[in-house]
Amino acid sequence: MAKKHTGQCACGAVKFQFNTDPTFVAVCHCLDCKKASGGEAAAFFGVPEDDFTLISGEPKAFHYIAQSGKGLDRNFCPDCGARVFSSKLESFPGMIFATIGCLDSSEGIEPMLEMFTKRRLEWVKPLDLPQFETMPG
Repeated sequence: MAKKHTGQCACGAVKFQFNTDPTFVAVCHCLDCKKASGGEAAAFFGVPEDDFTLISGEPKAFHYIAQSGKGLDRNFCPDCGARVFSSKLESFPGMIFATIGCLDSSEGIEPMLEMFTKRRLEWVKPLDLPQFETMPG
């Protein structure tokens, strides 16, 4: 049975689904997210690992140690290279962080906060959201 939310990589080989309406949706300006996204920030959301279902494809995982010293796996499509989700997050056990850009429809899923704003580039305007210089506590 199809779940409420679906997403996929750029070429459509890696597809996922979940039911949970995300309660943690962030725009992150940390250096790790900048490098992983190739942009000024990354926009992602968290869902419980037990609700996240991979429905096609075999993403390749890259284990990464963030500046916090905590590890995570960044999962990307081996065909198109699109980053799809992060798993095995030592800082957030039991959660999957997926990229907003991979959703088939992001309706109703909007950022709730900006974090690591101390790393935001000066030409980027803050969103009208709660701002955190580091990880929200």
